[in-house]
Amino acid sequence: MAAASPLKHLHTPTASANSSLDWPQIAYLTLLSRALDDLEEEKLLQSRELIYQFSARGHDMAQVILGSLLDQAGDAAGGYYRSRPLLLTLGLSLEDALAGPLMRAGGLNDGRDIGVVFNLPRKHSACFLPACGGVGTQYTPISGWAESIVYKRDQLGETDQAGAVGVALGGDASTASNGFWAALNNATTRKLPMLFYIEDNGYGISVPSRAQTPGGNIAENLKSFGNLFVLDGDGCDPRQASEFLARGLQHVRAGAGPALVRLTVPRLSGHSAQDTQKYKSDLQIRAERARDPLPRLREFVIEESLMTDSEWAETAQRARDEVLAALASVRQRPQPDPARIQRYVFSETSPDGRPELQQQGGLWPLGHQFPVSSTKPQPENERINMLTAIRRTLDVELGSNPKLVVFGEDVGPKGGVHGATLGLQEKYGTGRVFDTSLSEEGIIGRSVGMAAAGLMPVPEIQFRKYADSAEEQLNDCGTMRWRTANRFAAPMVVRIPGGFFKAGDPWHSQSNEVKWIHAIGWQLAMPSNAQDAVGLLRYAMRDNNPTIFFEHRSMLDSAWARRPYPGDDYVIPFGKARKVRDGNRLTVVTWGAMVPRCEQAADRVGGDVEVIDLRTLMPWDKGAVMESVMRTHRCLVVHEDNLTAGFGAEITALIADEAFFELDAPPRRIAMPDIPSPHNPLLLKAVLPDVDQIASTMSELIEI
Repeated sequence: MAAASPLKHLHTPTASANSSLDWPQIAYLTLLSRALDDLEEEKLLQSRELIYQFSARGHDMAQVILGSLLDQAGDAAGGYYRSRPLLLTLGLSLEDALAGPLMRAGGLNDGRDIGVVFNLPRKHSACFLPACGGVGTQYTPISGWAESIVYKRDQLGETDQAGAVGVALGGDASTASNGFWAALNNATTRKLPMLFYIEDNGYGISVPSRAQTPGGNIAENLKSFGNLFVLDGDGCDPRQASEFLARGLQHVRAGAGPALVRLTVPRLSGHSAQDTQKYKSDLQIRAERARDPLPRLREFVIEESLMTDSEWAETAQRARDEVLAALASVRQRPQPDPARIQRYVFSETSPDGRPELQQQGGLWPLGHQFPVSSTKPQPENERINMLTAIRRTLDVELGSNPKLVVFGEDVGPKGGVHGATLGLQEKYGTGRVFDTSLSEEGIIGRSVGMAAAGLMPVPEIQFRKYADSAEEQLNDCGTMRWRTANRFAAPMVVRIPGGFFKAGDPWHSQSNEVKWIHAIGWQLAMPSNAQDAVGLLRYAMRDNNPTIFFEHRSMLDSAWARRPYPGDDYVIPFGKARKVRDGNRLTVVTWGAMVPRCEQAADRVGGDVEVIDLRTLMPWDKGAVMESVMRTHRCLVVHEDNLTAGFGAEITALIADEAFFELDAPPRRIAMPDIPSPHNPLLLKAVLPDVDQIASTMSELIEI
């Protein structure tokens, strides 16, 4: 018989205030947040020192209470643009709280991101994962953080984070997002230590809650959701807000599974400073102002003899004075240095060769020791296909790195839809190799949280096209290091099979690799053979950057792609092309499934053709290509992706820009026409670059 779900609590009567809380400090922090909002709304917007402003008025008290309860090592929170009161409570300095919105040097992001998109790296107390500009993007990373808590306990035997939780803070409108539901499914299915705190102000900008969720109450709708403890109350009542948040966290910390606390709060200012709220009547606005939690907090602390009236007034004045002092200090900070703006797209090393590590995220800041790597292969006698090479490399790295975890749809008992993980769950257990729900948003988002917590996630997306639904999380992950000025990073390896196979179709057979080259902060590997797959995959799993590892479907069992296994220590550093064939009259640049076709075409032409397999496209080996072109004075780029704006255009543009006067012929490209991959094999053959077409173009270029 299935276990009964935990008892749900909806509209529970108000209980006494949580006695363990420091109410004078809660009052101070709430007043501090309110003083910041006053300063920004009344002065800094008018002086045009501020561009974006999102007031936390009305949301502030409950957030401060929540932050006061996140007092354990291993706790992490994720929120959105209205989460500053929580950040102040967790330890964000007042100066940094202002330096971000004022776009000054240092602070949260060194002027690179909107100032209300906060982050707070912390090692020994609660941290705040980098917020994003998108709605609902905070949920799946926090579910991944919660997953990491369980992983460290069960797989690594760590006990120093016992009772730790992940907390996702969001508005009511965000509960309609894909991220919310993906995280909810993950947290409830796996009974993760995660708290969903929904501060419901009744609106998503101008859209009322009833248009976001049936009945306008997500807690009511989730009362029968399995493995979810639900509380629903008033976020303006200090007693109820503190009691419900404490009870929700107590449930989660006890290991009983996730909880959702919905508290209603008023949004006392517009959605942003530009929002006039014309969609609300005067009566609605007056009703919201009447619910302001600040007077109720004052009444509560005085009534309970926690503060006197004069102490409240002194605290309010202190908050205003400190905000003005912080403003004066922040105004002395310089503007961000434009000379540094291109730094921290990827992990960097200092001039003396030491890595400039992010403060949080990935294995490197933790001092993780990898086995010794080698760029020299130690080939075995037997040739293996690329699929076996990938599986064997995953096996070796799982065995040597207990912080590496493999997951995705069907990667468990089935071994992946292509067989790359076959037998790995049986060997390493369901805690390290496991299936997920069908949500690419959830797969990548939880990977971000795991990476931020110090694991090495290796998620699989079944087919290239399926990654589109995870694009927001992929993009946010890639820019994380840059937009936090190297405070956070989320190194991971996302395995994505794609490209044509026996046939094509618009859903399983796309390559479209140029999208990931254009995605800031992502490395991209596209091996053409088994040996390169081993070296590139192992390098990626030991690197300090996020990587897309593209596994071409037609090469997984290709006879041409078979190679001897190069050894358990073999790595190929990214950005190092492989010369497939020497030549002095024509340079052919290619990658992936086009490499064998170019090699066969060159053999057929019989001319002096040099073939270069780039192997990685971000970074790509510009030096090898330019050196070859300067010798051959001709270049042909061949790829499977569409012709228009494909990566071949970037390569030929660089050649034209830097080697124009060395060319004896215009650089040429062969690629797919600007259509999806067709299903019928005859149609597919008609549009894919083939050996005949490539050989003919080679001959034309050589004869010029």
